[in-house]
Amino acid sequence: MKAQTVLVSAALGVGLGTLLLPAAALADTTVSPATTPVGGTVVLTATTCNPNAGDAIFRVTGPNRDQNVRSTTAAAGGGLSAELFTAGFTLGTYTVTATCGDGSSAGSVTFTVTPIGAAPAGGGGSDGTTGLLAAGGALAGAAALGATVLVRRRRRAAATVA
Repeated sequence: MKAQTVLVSAALGVGLGTLLLPAAALADTTVSPATTPVGGTVVLTATTCNPNAGDAIFRVTGPNRDQNVRSTTAAAGGGLSAELFTAGFTLGTYTVTATCGDGSSAGSVTFTVTPIGAAPAGGGGSDGTTGLLAAGGALAGAAALGATVLVRRRRRAAATVA
C-alpha cells in the first residue's frame, strides 16, 4: 500500500514538473532598465520570438496605458526587441506581455516609471519564471526520490522472499 502511495506521488511530481518546466523555459520577456524616470526609454525584448516568424507584439498596460508596440528589430542576444519612450506615462508599475509572430506567448514582465530625479535606473527586469523553474525542479526531484525509494523497497521485498 505504501509503495503505491510513493508511486502515485512520483507520477504526480513528474506530471506537474513536465507542465511547469517547458512553459518557464520557453517564455522569456525582459525590460531594461526595470525602473525608469518619466521620459526615459526602456528596451522590451522577447528572446524566444523567432524574427523569421513575424513581428513581436508587446502589449503595455498600466495606470494610464493600454497600447501595443510592434517590433521587427532583431535583438542582439536573439529574439525581437523594441524601444519604448515613457514620456506622458503616469508614475507606477506597467506590465508588458509579449506575443511572437507565430502566436505563441513570450511571457510577461513589469517595469516601473518614477519621477524625474527619483530612483536610479535598475539593471533590467525579468519575467519571473525563476519560481516556476524552481517549483518544476523540486517536483522532478521529489519524483526521482520517490521512484528510488520504491525501487529499493521492491528489491528488499524480493530479497526477503528469495
